[in-house]
Amino acid sequence: MTRRAAIFVGPSLTRADLASRKGFCWLPPAAQGDIYRIALAKPPAIGLIDGRFETIPAVWHKEILWTLRQGIRVYGAASMGALRAAELASFGMIGVGAIFEDFRSGCLEDDDEVALIHGPKELGYRSLSEAMVDIRTTLEAAQAAGIISRRTMDALLRIAKSSFFKERSWDRIFQQATRNRISKSQLSKLARWLPANRIERKRMDALAMLDTMSRDLILSPPSLRVEFDFQHTVYWQQLIDANRQ
Repeated sequence: MTRRAAIFVGPSLTRADLASRKGFCWLPPAAQGDIYRIALAKPPAIGLIDGRFETIPAVWHKEILWTLRQGIRVYGAASMGALRAAELASFGMIGVGAIFEDFRSGCLEDDDEVALIHGPKELGYRSLSEAMVDIRTTLEAAQAAGIISRRTMDALLRIAKSSFFKERSWDRIFQQATRNRISKSQLSKLARWLPANRIERKRMDALAMLDTMSRDLILSPPSLRVEFDFQHTVYWQQLIDANRQ
């Protein structure tokens, strides 16, 4: 691995986003053990945006703590990164963006707010469903712009939130809203407004994290110093042993 900052990313950013940003080593969405393995190569920094879950163990808090203890800065934003940064900010992980702030403050609590289903690497991890945080931010903007009423916004948010994360889409929201007899005129206005005004909160936060990392790396800060003691447990040894194979 080169001496570039390592970024774990998938559907939160597009191929065009990655092509426009230089100086990073792009890696697939992280699973358990991935941050530990990259940290062994001593990159100048690690950024966590997207992570794997459900069918495979997710990024472990302990591997991030171990990485911080090695003096490597770890940043998080947008998706799995925002979750882990909110949980580990007090230990030195650096969170960036509104989603991180909302999880840290308790305004958001559910993991499904950032979860979605996406295509494979060959298709650029293209999103196949909508993240709840993006739906939420977009509907709040539509209400603020006078496109929909507060009552309609709340009703649409309930529909989206009650949907399984893999099935969340604007089409399904509109279909259910029609069945629920929500104002047709407001739904029509929203449908016309969406294409040019839809807000991609996860993408915005991910790009903000890359900007923050770029600025920090230019400053060449000294190795990170943390105050906590790392406990070498039996389970931690199991992860080390598994990565020696």
